[in-house]
Amino acid sequence: MTAPHIDAVSHQDGTTTLRGVRIGIGFHWDRKEDQRFEGQMEIRPNTDGTETAINTLDIEDYLTSVISSEMAATAPMELLKAHAVISRSWAVRAIGHTDHPRGAATPYCDTDDAFDVCADDHCQRYEGIGRRNPRAVEAVRATAHEVLLYGDEVCDCRYHKCCGGRTEIWETCWDQEGETPYLESVECPYCGKARPESSLNNYDLETNDYHDWTVRYSREELSEIIRNKTGVDYGEIQHLRPLSRGESGRIDQLEIVGTKYREVISKELAIRKALSRSCLYSSWFEVEETEKEFILRGHGWGHGVGLCQIGAAVMAEEGHTYREILAFYYRHTRLGRRE
Repeated sequence: MTAPHIDAVSHQDGTTTLRGVRIGIGFHWDRKEDQRFEGQMEIRPNTDGTETAINTLDIEDYLTSVISSEMAATAPMELLKAHAVISRSWAVRAIGHTDHPRGAATPYCDTDDAFDVCADDHCQRYEGIGRRNPRAVEAVRATAHEVLLYGDEVCDCRYHKCCGGRTEIWETCWDQEGETPYLESVECPYCGKARPESSLNNYDLETNDYHDWTVRYSREELSEIIRNKTGVDYGEIQHLRPLSRGESGRIDQLEIVGTKYREVISKELAIRKALSRSCLYSSWFEVEETEKEFILRGHGWGHGVGLCQIGAAVMAEEGHTYREILAFYYRHTRLGRRE
């Protein structure tokens, strides 16, 4: 957490409460909540006058909060186990590869050399011990030290909320080069079947239209949004032209044509941010232009790479094991151990 002033309360049991922690930064569920943490908590002043809270703890303890912050601890056990493996794999890789932090690839938030990973969606949701329960602890212990491997390398296990029917490849979303053949575009028949209520945390339950969605903008409204989000005055927006798509259909190059200016925006996150006051659910959408408005008809929630959390939850509900879930979304991988 970074803020002008951090309100921290220390408790007799050694835990610390941070008040007003901002979560979902820049997305449609952006809000603040109080969170309680175990382990060492340091409040560090920054040169710009702000403060940063840095929590130090064992990675296995960290994971018990991550998997029940990303998905509800009431989710099927096999989903929680699968999530423990991918969250551990991503964290081990991020911490062990100083030249390969997630921040270098996905600019959702500012990163800092003072800590290994942040606590929001840019890295992994880590919302303290208030999310943790015995089922999350059991899932982490049942998969203790297990990671996904491609060859002898720990996998960069990306994941997202809902793929909308097909997952995406790395190159559509990030410029950073990397050997990620295990992140194939996979047809996912699961995430559109049913809404896995028990697997979603409270603020995720507020989002109902994550698989197929529609956004309508008047021409004036879209012109204002794009001007405010990009800092560029395009004039009145005349056309949105998808120039290139990834294997799932997600747009990775979009030409914005205005009466004053035109430009091609590249990569899915930049496109999602430019076309919404917060952030579009995904860049997998079709554009319909009428005389008065733009209609975006889209699919999925998130970048679409790697594991589809909604799809994996449905797989677990249908009786698939965590090993089967991992093999479905991360092809050509195997389970290994990193102590």
